[in-house]
Amino acid sequence: MVDQCRFSSWDLSDLEYIRLYVFNKAEYIRFNSTVGKFVGYNEYGVYNAEQWNKDPGILDAMRVEKDRYCRPSAQIDINNILTKKGQNTTCLTVEPVVKLRLGKPSSGDKPAVLMCSAYDFYPKMIKLTWYRDDKKVTGDVVSSEELADGDWHYQIHSHLEFTPKAGEKIICVVEHTSFNEPKQFVWDSSMPEAERNKVVIGAAGLMLGLVVCAAGLLYYRKTSQG
Repeated sequence: MVDQCRFSSWDLSDLEYIRLYVFNKAEYIRFNSTVGKFVGYNEYGVYNAEQWNKDPGILDAMRVEKDRYCRPSAQIDINNILTKKGQNTTCLTVEPVVKLRLGKPSSGDKPAVLMCSAYDFYPKMIKLTWYRDDKKVTGDVVSSEELADGDWHYQIHSHLEFTPKAGEKIICVVEHTSFNEPKQFVWDSSMPEAERNKVVIGAAGLMLGLVVCAAGLLYYRKTSQG
């Protein structure tokens, strides 16, 4: 015999109590608070369901279980979720921890990639947007979906592949319900010398490659015409 409490709404408007009976791994009779009576699934279950449904005492005892047993238990579960393991909050929103850092580019088209990552936030809905010199960036951006951490927290990552320019301003704007307004996270271009050298070398390598390709193309066209 198994008792179940099922719900998917915060206000428990769809709360449902179920008791099912199993023999040899096969369910043969069930009581559902929404249906309000027993239902049998084989000859033995049908017979017992008919007998129990004729007894007002049995039906009354089963019908009160949703409010007696399920509702208090379900409310405890909801409170635990909303209070995030005992924290004293009436409505849970957890601000994301946002980090900006340089990473390795996924291709050779751009010498650098800037990563904007948001960690440990709740609820799930969040939006990350890139701006370069106050202009919204739509290309060269790859973002992950919201990734569940398994403890009601989420994380998300957005990558901007770019060629650095002197004096430019790059911003990752994060919108989340825990913020009163969108927050801006500005990339500090004064990165450590080692990282700056990597980006400079990458940019120089890209330019050199373009020059070599252009020279090769001109030579090919000249020899072809000759």
